[in-house]
Amino acid sequence: MNLFQTSIEPRCGYCARGRELEADQVVCPRKGVMSAGSHCSAFRYDPLKRVPPRPAKLSGSSLKDEDFEI
Repeated sequence: MNLFQTSIEPRCGYCARGRELEADQVVCPRKGVMSAGSHCSAFRYDPLKRVPPRPAKLSGSSLKDEDFEI
């Protein structure tokens, strides 16, 4: 199940089977200690482990009042 995006690439960092060992390592019950960026065929997505990227901020320095008139 993908939450909000249809193209989430699999990573051990947010797999339901893996447990975080360190910031960049995950313990997998099938493969053992893995890098958080790798994945295997047993990947199962856990949306609560994934931190989505922050939305881009609007740079309002170049906007003028004329830009908002109809």
